[in-house]
Amino acid sequence: MKTMATQLSLLLQADRRRGNIRLLVKFCLMLACFFVLYSVLFHVLMVYEGRSYSWITGFYWTLTTMSTLGFGDITFTSDIGKVFSVVVLLSGIIFLLVMLPFTFIQFFYAPWLEEQNKARTPRAVAEALSGHVIFTHYDDITIHLIRKLEQHHIRYVLLVADLQAALNLHDQGYHVVVGDLDDPDTYPRLNVDRAALVVVLNDDVVSTNIIYTIREISPDVITVTNADREESLDILKLAGSTHVLQMTRMLGQALARRVYGVSMTANVIGRFDELLIAEASAMRTWLQGKTLAESRLRQVAGVTVVGIWEQGRFIMPGPHSRIGESTVLVLAGTEEQLNLFDRSIAGKMADSHQKGPVLVIGGGRVGTAVADTLKGREVEFRVVEKRSDIASRHAHYIEGSAAEREVLDRAGLQETPAVIITTHDDNLNIYLTIYIRRLRPDVQIISRSSLDRNITTLHRAGANLVLSYSSLLNSTILNLLQPQKMLMLSEGLNMFRAALNEKMVSQALADLSIREQTGCSVMAVKRAGELIVNPDPAIVLEAGDELLLIGLTEAEKTFMERYPPDKK
Repeated sequence: MKTMATQLSLLLQADRRRGNIRLLVKFCLMLACFFVLYSVLFHVLMVYEGRSYSWITGFYWTLTTMSTLGFGDITFTSDIGKVFSVVVLLSGIIFLLVMLPFTFIQFFYAPWLEEQNKARTPRAVAEALSGHVIFTHYDDITIHLIRKLEQHHIRYVLLVADLQAALNLHDQGYHVVVGDLDDPDTYPRLNVDRAALVVVLNDDVVSTNIIYTIREISPDVITVTNADREESLDILKLAGSTHVLQMTRMLGQALARRVYGVSMTANVIGRFDELLIAEASAMRTWLQGKTLAESRLRQVAGVTVVGIWEQGRFIMPGPHSRIGESTVLVLAGTEEQLNLFDRSIAGKMADSHQKGPVLVIGGGRVGTAVADTLKGREVEFRVVEKRSDIASRHAHYIEGSAAEREVLDRAGLQETPAVIITTHDDNLNIYLTIYIRRLRPDVQIISRSSLDRNITTLHRAGANLVLSYSSLLNSTILNLLQPQKMLMLSEGLNMFRAALNEKMVSQALADLSIREQTGCSVMAVKRAGELIVNPDPAIVLEAGDELLLIGLTEAEKTFMERYPPDKK
């Protein structure tokens, strides 16, 4: 903390600040002149009334009158004396009670407080800092990503241009540095040449300027940007961005990949080397009504059920977990094992699957990406869009509001196996989810979420799956920092790698009770470059092994806290 003397010296450095101090001094001198003048006039008028007081008494009367304190022990009896008292009183109200506090705050206290805030907010990172992530934009998505980085013990710094915003974030415990985004002198203070990654999530124009500025300082640092518009992709690449993402398209593709019901085969949603993660609906299959132990899926196909989706809730399964009509199995296995599973399902089909088109609500950028992905997978679809200029240009689009029953029926709601809600308004998404769930209790509902706080509400409203920008970006950024380290399977459900903690070495997998203690399931063990899929619980872990796990975000956090990576 800087001393008062240091703060005062800083105040006197700049010309503007010196000018403020001069104005404050001039005002104080003017007040002193008023005190002297009023004291002299006090003596003159008292002599006029036939009384005499000391000079100290004159200053005392002037100060008590101007400050409106007025003890009343000394008063004038003549009219001219009373008029003089009124003048002194009014000037005291104006100069002492109004102008003096304003002048003091404006020309001294506010600049002094500003200097204190500047001194409190960092202007540079530690010289030894390296391997960190730099953010140039602050919003809910950034905060969500920062929490994920902290969970994985990855250091970061948040660059903020506004001093007050930076101070607020600094007081909340974030690692903040103040600096102009387009100033080349800013980035050397962030050790940008030694950063692991620079994440630029500003608007396209500002992002282009930031990337180009960074490239002046560090040609090799890895940068990630998001292109809001299609035409910005090439411009951001020309500016020097290493990775240019289009989050709207990525989100649309992710939403479309989660559709089940158009086919009874397992839907692959993630991959780690040769290990595949897939979802399979139990609806109208021979699995319906059985427990996991009765299904004998591991013996039949070699796959392991690592999780169960039940009405939007992810459940870690046990041998006695029962498979219902609305159950979606999360399977882990090799491509060959999943093919065996598909053949077992196809060979014992209880009923034909639904043939209706997938219903997409919203024809914006995310909705268009969903439609393009479904088209590429040769899945029939219909898009409900209320804007006529968009709906009229496409054959598969239905013009109208999704809140109208007639429009939904025209789009095929009663025949569709799945509804994908893609609007950017979470309130509308919740509204439509409740409405569609009431009209079709058995349909799969996949929804987009703009804010993380609405994810739980969407699940409660009836959505089977919810995806958001923040989780998608988390997975993308972490995979760039640590390739194949984490994969987001659904909102809040992740597949991730973990190096062995020293406490786990030479322990049997069953003895560690990882599922019971952390809520995570071990899907595979990587040993000497070979992936052991669905390992035997009796396998003894060796130094250098790596675990592949699946679990909810909280379960992943519990695992990382219980078995933190060993410091090298």
